[in-house]
Amino acid sequence: MRNFTFLLLAGSLTVNAQYKALNPQIAKIVSEVSEQKIAANLKTLEGFGTRNIFSSQDNPTRGVGAARKWIYDQFRSYSPRLEVSYDQYRLKKDTTRGSRIQDDVDLYNVVAVLPGTSNKEQRIVISGHYDTVNLGRPAGAPPPQPGDAPPAGPRDPNIDAPGVTDDGSGTASVMELARVLSQYQFEKTIVFVAFAGEEMGLLGSTLYAAKARSLDQKIEAVLNSDIIGSDVGGDGRTENRRVNIFSEDPIDSPSREIARYMKEIGERYVPSMTVDPVFRADRFGRGGDHTPFNLEGFPAVRISTPVENFANQHSATDTFANTSPGYIARVTKVNGAVAAALAWAPKMPLTSEQVERDGRKVTNLLLTRGKSRYDAALKWKQENPEADLAGYVIVMRKTTAPDWEREIYVGNVTEYTLPEVSIDELVFGVKAIDRDGNESLVSPYVQAPRQKRTIQTY
Repeated sequence: MRNFTFLLLAGSLTVNAQYKALNPQIAKIVSEVSEQKIAANLKTLEGFGTRNIFSSQDNPTRGVGAARKWIYDQFRSYSPRLEVSYDQYRLKKDTTRGSRIQDDVDLYNVVAVLPGTSNKEQRIVISGHYDTVNLGRPAGAPPPQPGDAPPAGPRDPNIDAPGVTDDGSGTASVMELARVLSQYQFEKTIVFVAFAGEEMGLLGSTLYAAKARSLDQKIEAVLNSDIIGSDVGGDGRTENRRVNIFSEDPIDSPSREIARYMKEIGERYVPSMTVDPVFRADRFGRGGDHTPFNLEGFPAVRISTPVENFANQHSATDTFANTSPGYIARVTKVNGAVAAALAWAPKMPLTSEQVERDGRKVTNLLLTRGKSRYDAALKWKQENPEADLAGYVIVMRKTTAPDWEREIYVGNVTEYTLPEVSIDELVFGVKAIDRDGNESLVSPYVQAPRQKRTIQTY
């Protein structure tokens, strides 16, 4: 068991950062991510010419059918532990305004599941989309703008749409992490997904997320990489050591906690990268494959470059030559460290409970002012705690601060009181730590929204 050292600061117990030492297994995973293999995957994806979902389904070398079969075969080649399948749907032509389903089509997500061991019902999803589109603008037309939909009406799905950055980059990252992580065993299940139909309205991810909800799957986090191949923007700005993590409101949503976790863990294991949480659901006015998961109530984030080249997106110039395998590899290392840390980490503690009050069930937050009414008295629950659980860490920050500012290791207990600390002025949370220093996501103490009250008058 790792020994924890304590320091007494400003009258309260604060843990030394010793438990934040690198887990050697996660450091090894990071080191095994290969830029060369990512580059090779990108070139192969480009070689299919187009991966538009309406392109050829049965051509052995060109089109979406050849691409998905190759991704499927690659997943199967990585490890016998990976359970590889097609998540298949039959979509009917939709002539309603705004629909991009121009004809009947078979849609295939490609899925590889790495089953967990002691906590296999908890799932970590690592995803990107393999389909592409070329908007087919005439020569001399202005470049597409962010969020542009494909033009209305029939268009040729078989014209070149290499889509190396959008989103061959995310697909190559998912494939590389499947290759590396499938050589290890994790407590939680990791699911690798290459989605189809993103360019036609988030079709594959919408169907997959709805199915996951109907099956009552326990998805702890979705790490969706989309456009992580560009390190030079269309305006010439270069950013090859920074990545953006988009997460939905409110400020302490489960998705926001993933973004904070990615910054802490990602920068710990890949110090050459700056991981920047962006506190909005996606780029302004746009969406991605994490969005359907958010709409189904699952925590999900989008991982993306801060410097997009809009002239290349959805065009014939989104090629390997205009993509940075080195940047993709660094982002993949961040994602790999985060996914591994989560998959080995204990379950999140529960900071609330359901109780009956006045004949109805309500959520009771396990945070009070204590016996003195001037303290911060925190309680939490952990059902069936893991055998390697070391203890818990209380985190706190000012209500105006974006990130957790202070941590206190309190040991293997389920309640702790901070004397003379106001619960009105701070936000609190708690996370679980195992003996190898793997940390769960933070469970914040979040008040339920106020309900509108109706008063009867006479």
